[in-house]
Amino acid sequence: MKIGVPKEIKNNENRVGLVPAGVRQLVEDGHELFVETNAGIGIGIDDEEFIKAGAKILPSLEDVFETATMIIKVKEPQPREVALLKPHHILYTYLHLAAEKPLTEGLMKSGATCVAYETIQNADGSLPLLLPMSEVAGRMSTQIGAAYLQKDKGGKGVLLGGVPGVQRGKVTVIGCGVAGTNAIKMAMGLGADVTAIDLSVKRLAELDDLFDTRITTLFSNAQNIEDAVTKSDLVIGAVLVPGAKAPKLVTRDMISKMEKGSVVVDIAVDQGGCIETCKPTTHEAPTFEVDGVVHYCVANMPGAVARTSTYALTNVTLKYARLIAKIGVEEAAAQDPAFKPGINIYKGDLVYKQVAEDLELPYTELKI
Repeated sequence: MKIGVPKEIKNNENRVGLVPAGVRQLVEDGHELFVETNAGIGIGIDDEEFIKAGAKILPSLEDVFETATMIIKVKEPQPREVALLKPHHILYTYLHLAAEKPLTEGLMKSGATCVAYETIQNADGSLPLLLPMSEVAGRMSTQIGAAYLQKDKGGKGVLLGGVPGVQRGKVTVIGCGVAGTNAIKMAMGLGADVTAIDLSVKRLAELDDLFDTRITTLFSNAQNIEDAVTKSDLVIGAVLVPGAKAPKLVTRDMISKMEKGSVVVDIAVDQGGCIETCKPTTHEAPTFEVDGVVHYCVANMPGAVARTSTYALTNVTLKYARLIAKIGVEEAAAQDPAFKPGINIYKGDLVYKQVAEDLELPYTELKI
């Protein structure tokens, strides 16, 4: 198969779909690899390293799409990329379609087959290709929130860990999956006063055991969320419903009751966000204020630590890239039950039911 790796064009996205080791493996599997010039420059990988791994370097995005059958990316395609997709293409990347109707319609119109990293799902409900980026985003959320609490960043001037004789900063994490748990770990490491909120009593019990009762755990309901949020210095939204829009759990009214200079970080923003006042931002302009509360809502947070993120991502995406290239999307779906839900669009048809329902678009059952 001819496999293409374009340079990412989303704002400040420095990650790349494959590292040279992944290119080498796919070449050894018998495939042809085409990498856009400077695709890896954002993480310190030059064209020569890709060439040594067996790739051919192409001069433009257009050349990569024209040459390759499978396109391996990191982030959802931008309008310029969508326009280049054709019915013979297999797009393999993060998509997060539930909050992106124009993108979904564009992909359907292209006739391409689009596989989303974030909806490949194991039998136990885990999301193996989302896992490493959730770990990164969770850890970053606390780090970023702590920085924006500084007065020079627009915050109230609170040190999360406090110092002896001074109250510690209060952090509330809503949603305690992979991202939320990593946010909690970082907040605990900084010495903050942490409250964890989740719908699963089982998960809350696990967290209570994991952190040896050093955090407060609360069941997710409107009253508990409001009480915790309004008393917090930093709120981290980490709610995930696989493939679906995130529910709005933190309301505008709750935000208005927070102290001015408090900070919210919405990790779920690429799925629509779980904080009502959030809207997607970029690394160039990452924050805005609502009622004096600083909002950080960058949709590609791990792009800021692109080198760590790229290597962590390709550790898990290469398995399915090899599978698709070897036997095709249809046979991969037949052989590996975890892979099948990753197919969001098949030959132009929207085959992921939750996305169709969220966006009110026609749903086609996947029959392969």
